[in-house]
Amino acid sequence: MSVLVYINSNDGKIAKNALEAVTYGKKIGNVTVVTNGSAGDDVLAELGNYGAEKILIDRSFNGSDEQQLTKLVAKAATSTGAKTIVFSNDLVGKAVAPRLSVRLKAGLVAGATDVPTDGKVRVNVFSGKAFGYVEVKTDVKIISLLPNSFQPEQVGGSAAIEEFNGEVGEAAITVKATKKPEGSIPLPEAELVVSAGRGLKGPEHWGIVEDLAGALGAATACSRPVADIGWRPHHEHVGQTGVAIRPNLYIAAGISGAIQHLAGVNGSKTIVVINTDEEAPFFKAADYGIVGDAFEVLPRLTEAVKKFKAAN
Repeated sequence: MSVLVYINSNDGKIAKNALEAVTYGKKIGNVTVVTNGSAGDDVLAELGNYGAEKILIDRSFNGSDEQQLTKLVAKAATSTGAKTIVFSNDLVGKAVAPRLSVRLKAGLVAGATDVPTDGKVRVNVFSGKAFGYVEVKTDVKIISLLPNSFQPEQVGGSAAIEEFNGEVGEAAITVKATKKPEGSIPLPEAELVVSAGRGLKGPEHWGIVEDLAGALGAATACSRPVADIGWRPHHEHVGQTGVAIRPNLYIAAGISGAIQHLAGVNGSKTIVVINTDEEAPFFKAADYGIVGDAFEVLPRLTEAVKKFKAAN
């Protein structure tokens, strides 16, 4: 089966969720990747190691307009005869996949967590508290893969890189500037996350969170109230109304665990909760719980991590 995978390479790098999407596509059939932007051949060639057989790149189009991206992927799908089109279910995938579904009259499964089985695709439902199966009966199918739900696999091999004209036309919007967080691990890609809430009592105490994150090589995050009152930037807000994450380890300090927060983090492989309130709802979702003061527990965890790394 011919599979088309769209990846975003505008920053000249290949993100982990792109490698996940290529690996996922390879499980379904023969993968052609379509992308745009400034990524060099040496960067794109890495995709061959994850199962891509061909890479179509439109270097003339460096924008991020969703309508233009829809035209790019639609033309690539038509030219390759792809029966399955795969996106990562990130901000770009959430914006482009539905538009492409309408344009191609193709069924869409958003937030897939496994490869199709007997024509059905597994997805999370009820904010991750259960799962269901979606059957798509259209000839062309579109699947967006939930980040961190499918690990990249190196299979060896190489990919032919071809120049491609997506004929995207003029942009409907003009982007004046784009500001991205610097010096931090993007939350959707992070495998380790240290998060905190109002139990930290103020932004001046966030150093103990950053110290543990630095020792672990983790990203930092926060609850919605913390972002709303300006203690931390909004791009660190995780939860139903913030960033949904699925790290291997999620450490939450001083967060009670409201259902809105749990909905964005309950896909984590391991959850560690630190709270002085032994009745905090978060403990019911935790794999490990520590009833204690974050101001005492976090520094001790940081010290233990540093000692462990020094001894190994």
